[in-house]
Amino acid sequence: MTSTSGVVRRLVGVYHADGGLRGELTYLVGKVRGTTSCPLCDVTHHGLGRKREWRELVPELGVPVDLVHLNERSPAVRAASEGRTPCVLAVTDGGPVVLLGPDELAALNGSVARFAEALRAAATLAGLHWDGVG
Repeated sequence: MTSTSGVVRRLVGVYHADGGLRGELTYLVGKVRGTTSCPLCDVTHHGLGRKREWRELVPELGVPVDLVHLNERSPAVRAASEGRTPCVLAVTDGGPVVLLGPDELAALNGSVARFAEALRAAATLAGLHWDGVG
């Protein structure tokens, strides 16, 4: 029997960039120069907009998905993700759990399909489940 702490209530993706106009411009300049990267951005965005594949995946996940920037993290998300961004956290009754870190996200090469597979595998490995993941 799985404890309630093993149930994912929501997912939080943390970008490796600050939000707001200044943060977005700083990231964009760094990306163009090749001095900054965010593998989570590569999964969720193409150019200046969200990927169609990402928009289609989110409802299939079956739990709320929040995407936040470094300067937008809640204290609990900040504590779980500090020094480990970009990342994707599962928020459970027991607190946030990192499912995918920077290395795992980088290995996806921006693929939404590979993201979905990696997310499901990481949740299973962590003993977590939710309705959107079999």
